[in-house]
Amino acid sequence: MRRLVEQSAVRRKRRACKLLNLSASVHRYVPKPKNDAEVIKHMMRVVDKNPTSGFDLNYDRMVEEGTRANHKRVRRLYREARLHQRRTPKRRVPERVKDPIVPPIGPNITWSMDFMSDALVSGRKDRTFNVIDDFNREALAIEVDTSLPALGVICVLERIKAVRPLPKMIRVDNGPEFISAKLDHWCRANGITLTYIQPVKPT
Repeated sequence: MRRLVEQSAVRRKRRACKLLNLSASVHRYVPKPKNDAEVIKHMMRVVDKNPTSGFDLNYDRMVEEGTRANHKRVRRLYREARLHQRRTPKRRVPERVKDPIVPPIGPNITWSMDFMSDALVSGRKDRTFNVIDDFNREALAIEVDTSLPALGVICVLERIKAVRPLPKMIRVDNGPEFISAKLDHWCRANGITLTYIQPVKPT
């Protein structure tokens, strides 16, 4: 562009832009340097808390926490940090808050969920999904099936929701059904905090 203006008879930049089919605003544009440090810090904090989640879910969490970085910018930084690549095959579990367990002061404040396994006489295995209220140890649901994925867990919780208020917090272990994105979305949509048990402290 500059060479065309300086070396030819065309002296006006607007005329030169027209000949090159180039917008004058594009010619005048000077990219501003971006400071990605804060975005990277925020992104890494979210990823460390949710190591099993993918980019889309972690970006949704960043938006909920108030980030103004757009989707393309965060994805570029995500790929530059090589977070999109398959990491160690060992399954990483969500961050566990090392706070002492405080007994709830009333019902529908904290629930606990877990699975139990058994087998029929034929040898076929079955599972029970148990939900209890930590305040009075009331069994809110005992679901029995041969397979209970995350969607099955959500269906049971929806049935309980229809007859009583949901708690503020649900305590679970690091089973694949409990660290799934589907259950995480459902809990956040219903204002529930998922709390994971501490290492070596299953109770």
